[in-house]
Amino acid sequence: MELSENQISYKIIGVALEIHRTYGVGLLEKAYEDILAYELKELGLDVKAQLSLPLKHKDLVIENAYRLDLLVNEKVIIEVKAVSELHPIVDAQVLTYLKLTKLKLGIIINFHSKLLKDGIKRKVNKL
Repeated sequence: MELSENQISYKIIGVALEIHRTYGVGLLEKAYEDILAYELKELGLDVKAQLSLPLKHKDLVIENAYRLDLLVNEKVIIEVKAVSELHPIVDAQVLTYLKLTKLKLGIIINFHSKLLKDGIKRKVNKL
């Protein structure tokens, strides 16, 4: 059975909350990203990490034009952060990634939030 974006999102957020309960605030972004990828794979999800993608502009192809932190089941983009405050540019960045990939759902997870629920943002593109 193929999972919907919302079903995948539910699993991602559950795993992120568990990671945050276990480790709290203070690890490097890469540590959170690697643990999140590992745990999602353990749930049977397909996870690609640090996926570099090309950009086509007319006849020009720019290899490695942007990079997704995590792509889950070819449907959901995850942007992992470990910062004291999210800059609004991150929202715009994820929306751009969604438009370029023609995907519908992106999730920003800032593990340096005291309460992780305050550090999770869903971004949608025609979902």
